[in-house]
Amino acid sequence: MQEKTIKKFGGKIIGYISTDAEGSKTVMDYNRRILGYYDARRDETTDFYRRVIAYGDISGVFFKNEV
Repeated sequence: MQEKTIKKFGGKIIGYISTDAEGSKTVMDYNRRILGYYDARRDETTDFYRRVIAYGDISGVFFKNEV
């Protein structure tokens, strides 16, 4: 599993994105609470409750209020 740290321009950490071997992602905030998921097999981005919010990988949208 690979993890990427998401930072603001000034260097403050705002979240993390973990990617598994299949390409699916788990999006977490600064406190590592899950915000949403990207399922690579279905090519869908879902929220915390697994409701589809978009088709394709838009996992960065979970950080829009943080920037």
